[in-house]
Amino acid sequence: MGAKLSSELYQHLHGGLVIPANPTALTKTLDLDERRQRALLRYYLDSGSGGLAVGVHTSQFEIREAALYRPVLEIGKEEMDSFCNKSKKAIFRIAGVLGKTGQATNEAQTAIDLGYHAVLLSLAAFKDNTNKELIEHCKAVAEVIPLIGFYLQPSVGGRALDADFWRAFSSIENVVAIKMAPFDRYHTIDVVRGVAESGRADEIALYTGNDDNIIADLLTAYEIPIGDKIVKKRIVGGLLGHWAVWTKKAVELMDRIKEAKASDFPDLLKTGIKVTDSNAAFFDSRNGFKGSIAGIHEVLIRQGLLEANHTINPKEKLGPGQKEEIDRVYALYPELNDDDFVAENRDKWLR
Repeated sequence: MGAKLSSELYQHLHGGLVIPANPTALTKTLDLDERRQRALLRYYLDSGSGGLAVGVHTSQFEIREAALYRPVLEIGKEEMDSFCNKSKKAIFRIAGVLGKTGQATNEAQTAIDLGYHAVLLSLAAFKDNTNKELIEHCKAVAEVIPLIGFYLQPSVGGRALDADFWRAFSSIENVVAIKMAPFDRYHTIDVVRGVAESGRADEIALYTGNDDNIIADLLTAYEIPIGDKIVKKRIVGGLLGHWAVWTKKAVELMDRIKEAKASDFPDLLKTGIKVTDSNAAFFDSRNGFKGSIAGIHEVLIRQGLLEANHTINPKEKLGPGQKEEIDRVYALYPELNDDDFVAENRDKWLR
């Protein structure tokens, strides 16, 4: 078996973290904009994020074809090293990994070499494979580094994964967490049930990737009957593209949720509707999520952290009416944005 989490990192992960999915800052010639890439990382770290996910969907999967995968991870390592050395705080480091087994294990080794703690494993390259084939692939990557499972919604390249798959996946010893992002309550329950049935429910941290249901996910307690027992499980944190913007307020919201009493739930759920409405604008839900990366970029451009909406895939652009939708949620929910925090610190981050 490959690298394992230390007990300190294990406790950190299970404590429930805000983990933004990092975008990639590019110039108009589609080269890496190192200055702005570092500024983004500094923003997330200074906002109070407990972890960072680099090289994932929000980072643009195409960074691999553009030979930017390792450079993006290297900059992430350098900024996290600097922050941890100064602050003495722990940051959970996650690298995105995808492709067939050869590519995935190579990327996992790159992550290990650069000091990342775990990988978020995309199965988008396995569209029609059986559960058995998928599990063999996952086991191969787990021989290199701890795994975080990834249920990516089919509309942006994922595939359906049933409870049987999640039971078998959760039984892999080096699986430490699962990010659930099917944007579907039925499929989310499949994951929780699979984890409960694996017998490793206490060892695997559940993280929401359902950007359309963030607060409700974090408030929900699951009770899964297994034989004559009830397995209780909660979603402890979030690994989210949505949290790549307005991150400081996301951290404050997570703190509220952790301290919440039952009497606080109605107000938090009201806030959850505002967050979901904002996500509909950021992720371009009305156009089938085609503008999800561009929408995140648009907010960061408005805050002065990105220069322009540069993406490697020319199809990744704002959808019809998406800019107006972002205008709308900015006007309706000013309490959700952290523009003042960014304005106060932007020059320091961009130094």
